[in-house]
Amino acid sequence: MAKVANLKELYVEELEDLYDAEKRILKALPKVAEAASDQELRSALMQHLEQTKEHLSRLEQVFQGLGQSAKSKTCTGMKGILSGGEDTIGHTDDPAVRDAGIIAAAQRIAHYEIAAYGTVRKWAEQLNDLQGARMLEETLLEEKEADKLLTGIAVNGANPRAEGMSPAIL
Repeated sequence: MAKVANLKELYVEELEDLYDAEKRILKALPKVAEAASDQELRSALMQHLEQTKEHLSRLEQVFQGLGQSAKSKTCTGMKGILSGGEDTIGHTDDPAVRDAGIIAAAQRIAHYEIAAYGTVRKWAEQLNDLQGARMLEETLLEEKEADKLLTGIAVNGANPRAEGMSPAIL
């Protein structure tokens, strides 16, 4: 692998990393949604699956704006996060506990993406890739909203159920 010589090369490399991460998420989300017992959680995961398709499309447009075709660079960070999430799902038979674990894993994914999209968005601005910056900002905002939605599902239902408490008495 060649060394990165400047910010634009680093920007493209990070876009390639994100492209791989999004493809991995797209592949994993249907299995994760199927493992969820909470209907609101399942719905949120399926909604995010549709958003992930849009995220991939936006990344392809960012690459196109740079005069390049979209390509992936193995995202070892996302591989690890997804592997940990699979372990969480497989380690409990209690549906309520599994849902709490799914939310935790999904939020780790969202936080990774928030950090990555925030970074590449700023780099796009600095490199005067204003169209790319707008598209990356749109994805960043969607990831932040997904994180808020997951927090609400956790606090208002999944976590209390996993603890054995009724959400109604909280």
